[in-house]
Amino acid sequence: MQGLMQDQPLLISSLIEFAERHHGDAEIVSRRVEGDIHRTTWRDVAARSRQVANALDQEQLLFSDRVATLAWNGYRHLELYYGVSSSGRVLHTINPRLHPDQIAWIANHAEDQILCFDLSFLPLVQAVQSKCPTVRKWIALCDADKLPADSGVPNLVSYETWMGEHSSSYDWPSFDENSASSMCYTSGTTGNPKGALYSHRSTMLHTYASAMPDVMAMSARDSVLPVVPMFHVNAWGIPYSAALVGAKLVFPGPWLDGKSVFELIESEKVSFAAGVPTVWQMMLAHMQGNDLKFSTLKRTVIGGSACPPAMINAFQYQYGVEVLHAWGMTEMSPLGTLCTLKNKHLTQSQDQQMAIRMKQGRGIFGVEMKIVDAEGKKMPWDGKASGDLLVTGPWVVKEYFKGEADPLVRDEQGRGWFPTGDVATIDADGYLQITDRSKDVIKSGGEWISSIDAENIAVAHPAVAMAACIGVAHSKWDERPIVVVVKKPGAEVSREELLAFYEGKTAKWQIPDDVVFAESIPIGATGKILKARLREQLRDYKLPGL
Repeated sequence: MQGLMQDQPLLISSLIEFAERHHGDAEIVSRRVEGDIHRTTWRDVAARSRQVANALDQEQLLFSDRVATLAWNGYRHLELYYGVSSSGRVLHTINPRLHPDQIAWIANHAEDQILCFDLSFLPLVQAVQSKCPTVRKWIALCDADKLPADSGVPNLVSYETWMGEHSSSYDWPSFDENSASSMCYTSGTTGNPKGALYSHRSTMLHTYASAMPDVMAMSARDSVLPVVPMFHVNAWGIPYSAALVGAKLVFPGPWLDGKSVFELIESEKVSFAAGVPTVWQMMLAHMQGNDLKFSTLKRTVIGGSACPPAMINAFQYQYGVEVLHAWGMTEMSPLGTLCTLKNKHLTQSQDQQMAIRMKQGRGIFGVEMKIVDAEGKKMPWDGKASGDLLVTGPWVVKEYFKGEADPLVRDEQGRGWFPTGDVATIDADGYLQITDRSKDVIKSGGEWISSIDAENIAVAHPAVAMAACIGVAHSKWDERPIVVVVKKPGAEVSREELLAFYEGKTAKWQIPDDVVFAESIPIGATGKILKARLREQLRDYKLPGL
């Protein structure tokens, strides 16, 4: 016997309809490419999303045709999020930090029909437009009077001209909730990028989960600043979850320096922000250098790469901002875990609570995870056993777009698990701790050394701005760790001082054998350290005494 409930598909259009009806006057604030502040509302975004849908109909785009973006976080990008997907097409957000050849490859692989871009990316579009034969229309996200007279892009049209002439009346279609809604490609650090193709159902379930109290805990009382880019994994789903709860959205555009982000937080009374450690590092440096404090910010989600304990301490105890450490992947839409304390932790000491906050957190309902050894045997959740992390769930990919190989690992029951490429431990309370990427873990004398732990200790030193730990060849121990360090401007620290700083903080055999000072460390398109490139740069390095 089946239940007698109504059968309605989970579609993204329901989010924008809800935000318009129940939170229509909630603000959407954007710092535009031009530098000015633009203000609109959920009601206006909904109306303009319907204009976008009408414009796509006039272009005769078919169901599931791809519409690409090269754009910063802003209201026009938000309108495309809803206008494209809600009308049955697929929004394809492209990371502009990728190499032009990779961008052209991705656009061709996705068979993008239309590409919308912010004018700051015009040089990038000029470099790739002749290599993208499937793209039949290029649209600059600007007013008509801002369109360059000689753009070098054939038949370039402004966004306001393209969609502005259309009606704001549109009946969102109903269709199968498993239909594709959006797509995002991996950064392609090894081989060609791979496309994660999200569905309406997966996105809606992810949206419900992300707003829960032990996840992002967003509400209509929040003013939310997503520094994490909309061009990568849907800004961690915030453009959707903000509509679900009716929150005010504050978009930083391309202005991601510490001073600009801090001023936007203060002027728009931001209560909740989300971003990667590199952006927060710049903001904290600006605040510390100018003796500044937050007046409204209460919590921040930090993910993308491991958050250094020193950053958690600064936010938590210097500025009174709760840090929600998170972990996820492009292939997971992206949220997998988020770190909040349980009731039993509230009476614990500050040090005990900090030991928990340093972990990536507990699995979100909808995501199952396990750690396995090299033979695929499940490892215990004791906080000590380390293994390869596998995940499964309704917003985890089962295959890549146009993929030739099944990426899943099958268990004895035939259930598919996605191999994350991370090495982790899980404690008895379900808290995940990423100890390394499987390709970055250092094996010394048969023992594993976590590069993340070594990096966290280094960046806790007051003179260190950034650190990366890699393994180098050793005749006796196979590999030994070294730490590559970028010093803060004007700060000084010697090799001997930094190595001494490790003493008492980790086992002696896990202390790096050497420190290499550098002007910079290579960073990838999503803000992560490119250790493969760093190892290539240091291929001729020899450990002292060898």
